[in-house]
Amino acid sequence: MALSEFNLIEHYFSRLGCQREDTVLAVGDDCALLKPPPGKLLAVSVDTLVAGVHFFADTDPENLGHKSLAVNLSDLAAMGAEPAWATLALTLPQSDPDWLSAFSRGFSALAIEHNVQLVGGDTTQGPLSVTVQVQGFVQPDRYLSRAAARPGDLIYATGSLGDAGLALAGLRGQASAVGYLDKLQSRLERPEPRIAAGQAFAGIAGCGIDISDGLLADLGHICAASGAAARVELDRIPLSAAVRAYIAETGDWQTVVSSGDDYELCVTVPELLKTRFEEAVRSLDLAVSLIGRIEPGAGVCCVDGHGNPVDFTAKGYDHFQS
Repeated sequence: MALSEFNLIEHYFSRLGCQREDTVLAVGDDCALLKPPPGKLLAVSVDTLVAGVHFFADTDPENLGHKSLAVNLSDLAAMGAEPAWATLALTLPQSDPDWLSAFSRGFSALAIEHNVQLVGGDTTQGPLSVTVQVQGFVQPDRYLSRAAARPGDLIYATGSLGDAGLALAGLRGQASAVGYLDKLQSRLERPEPRIAAGQAFAGIAGCGIDISDGLLADLGHICAASGAAARVELDRIPLSAAVRAYIAETGDWQTVVSSGDDYELCVTVPELLKTRFEEAVRSLDLAVSLIGRIEPGAGVCCVDGHGNPVDFTAKGYDHFQS
């Protein structure tokens, strides 16, 4: 028998994630009541995932639960913020207990890992979509933004890029990508928000952004907000073994620089702080690569190993132009 809306909330979502002492009221009232710590700024972000747009309708619901929270935590990571709370608005075609159990399990496991409590939300019936809002904290003088890059700054990226884009190409049946799907699908469906890296970089790096729409698009946002240009060396972009093999086979760099969903961080660092930044990197269990430099001008330029410009037709994902 299908659960009612309020039974559904009580059964699957009333105690999801950690139970935080700074939560006064959580799921079950008209509003959540929360106690932000004194002297810190509140960081807030929201993302919607829609079936058929952001994920395949038959995506494993446990993976979807993980990803729906991960993409929001990635925004907090890009600001150097500490996660605290989340709200969830879930639109479902039907109240399927097996689907709900798996979704809540994936969401809750990641929430517990990052000390996040679900404190409210909504459930409605309709085409499948998931909206999550997250809240966290930053020090007023220790946060990353998009508008602080200056000519001469160094550009770094965490992890490896292009994995999720290549996995998506494989799921869509692109022949040259299908063979790499098994190695990379988890990078598409279960991204890891770089929370520890964002916090380690805060106060050293100037700009930060998570790579959700593709390196060229997201680094382009930094350039536009900062009134500067970026030069990226393709040979320096960090690649997994699978993506490196794919490029060797096809010569296709477009997937690496234009595909989103990797949820790695891209940051800019004043050259005078390079040593301090790289000391912070050594405290992380994560590869961080120098990929380029901020320059005067506008836009993002990519160059090959000989310094020759390489032009790409697509810069990244845009809901209303893709």
